[in-house]
Amino acid sequence: MSCSALRVGYANGESVVYWWLDGYVDFQHDQKPWVKERIRTLFDWHRKTQLRDYAQVFAHVQQRLQKGTPVTAAEVLEQYGIIRQKSLLVIDKALPDLTDLALALEPEQLGKLEKKFASNNDSYRKDYLRGDLEQRQQFRFKKVMKQAEYWFGNFSDEQEKEIRALSDGRPLDNEIWMNERMTRQKEMLAILRRIQQEKPSKEAAMGMLRNHAATLFEFVTYKEHKEFFDGSRDGMAKLVAGMINMTTPAQRQHAAERLQKLIDDCNSLAAK
Repeated sequence: MSCSALRVGYANGESVVYWWLDGYVDFQHDQKPWVKERIRTLFDWHRKTQLRDYAQVFAHVQQRLQKGTPVTAAEVLEQYGIIRQKSLLVIDKALPDLTDLALALEPEQLGKLEKKFASNNDSYRKDYLRGDLEQRQQFRFKKVMKQAEYWFGNFSDEQEKEIRALSDGRPLDNEIWMNERMTRQKEMLAILRRIQQEKPSKEAAMGMLRNHAATLFEFVTYKEHKEFFDGSRDGMAKLVAGMINMTTPAQRQHAAERLQKLIDDCNSLAAK
């Protein structure tokens, strides 16, 4: 049996997470061993306590698809809420270790983090802030189709036209998203610099990071751009629901088989 993305992710995840973090802050020699150990412990906890819950979520979605009854945008948002809660649970579990890391960071490491943010933002500009409205809509549509084809297989030309209409029906303002990500980065850097300079207790530092983490699925500039963010959320839910509702029995079976592989892998990995 070929390895799924989930199995590959778990086989290499600890190393990937370590090198990803290292790319942001450049760990010092004495930081490397305990960072690797904390990552290993987090993966072990996640495998033992979370994967069976994920399997149940996937099974619920699978059953919903196999019924073939229309899916509503409200149901899509409900599933998003479940994913959000499970993501926050992982963040909360990792928070004590992230706090230890924040307390251990040196000024030059925060400088490295700031430069990495700037580099990522340059890449974002090249991908998302180029071209006119039509080009940006086409770029966004291609990303939607890549995910859609992964789950459901090939789509007919008529289906693609419907998906394109749903995709283009969402509000598009990549400058707002750019401003949002930069605001979030500035907040994170400000918190880390305050921790580095003041050296508060672990409990106090964890409180700062917990408050920041609690807003990860919210928008910093929500009040300023409420209509845009609400429209983006609702438009994505309508897109997903509409795409599912236009699929054929064969396409839904393709998705059900994808989900079954995930279910099997979750249960298999959790049993180890």
